[in-house]
Amino acid sequence: MTDDTRHEAAAPGPVLVRHRVRPELAGLVAGIVGHDERAAGPVVRRQVAGSLIPVVLSLGPPLDVVDLSVGEGVGRHTSFIAGIMPGHATTSFESEQHCLQIYLTPLGVTRLLGLPGRELAARVVELADVNPVFGDRLLDRLLRAPNWPRRFELIDRVLLGLLEHGRPLEPFVGWMWRQIDRSGGRVRIAELVEETGWSSRYASSRFAEHVGIGPKAAAGLVRFERAAIALRGLPAAEVASRFGFADQSHLVREVRRYSGWTPSALIGTEPTTAHTAIG
Repeated sequence: MTDDTRHEAAAPGPVLVRHRVRPELAGLVAGIVGHDERAAGPVVRRQVAGSLIPVVLSLGPPLDVVDLSVGEGVGRHTSFIAGIMPGHATTSFESEQHCLQIYLTPLGVTRLLGLPGRELAARVVELADVNPVFGDRLLDRLLRAPNWPRRFELIDRVLLGLLEHGRPLEPFVGWMWRQIDRSGGRVRIAELVEETGWSSRYASSRFAEHVGIGPKAAAGLVRFERAAIALRGLPAAEVASRFGFADQSHLVREVRRYSGWTPSALIGTEPTTAHTAIG
């Protein structure tokens, strides 16, 4: 297979090596990234909420989760998964970080890991406890691999194996998630539910079981992601109008909820997100 791995130019902050996702994993894996970083001292970062689920395979020192605005999992972690988080997190590391990151979509958690998203939502969990395929044997092989392309080849084989033996999704849940994502969170949930043919209670319950949060919460999270990007080029009032917020005050409240910052502070900090990591 031809690999279109891309390298970021050397610069302060993380050096990222991005790997093209296999077509078989489309809709389940959003991106795969090699991450190398060295710093003169401790690095503290805030991670804003997002709809992608990071699977982190550590090839170096551990990462400290210092604070979570929602959920559980504060403490020191090596290889871990952070379930869908409707809030922000603060992390730190001492002077270096080396890891391979797999960014799953909410559908990818159930389909590849064989777990309902509800079990991982708002939690940071050691990866080997989620699926033994990500245990010490895999980490040893990744560490012994001579370069990122070889590591990516190994991860591709692992993910394709998980796909072959994974847990099926309820089709209407996958359809609902794709409509929410494609609309930027602006689709009317009541209309989506009506189109499934199921009751609102059943459709919302099954969606939350697979994705980890209900459809309305998922729409709010996706809407925040898109609005956060748009704020870099548009006034807050216009972003609020375009992305379905009741008014500018509603936008400010949602940005604070998901990022811990005001819109102006969010723009000024330019935090690393899953979407910026995968490019």
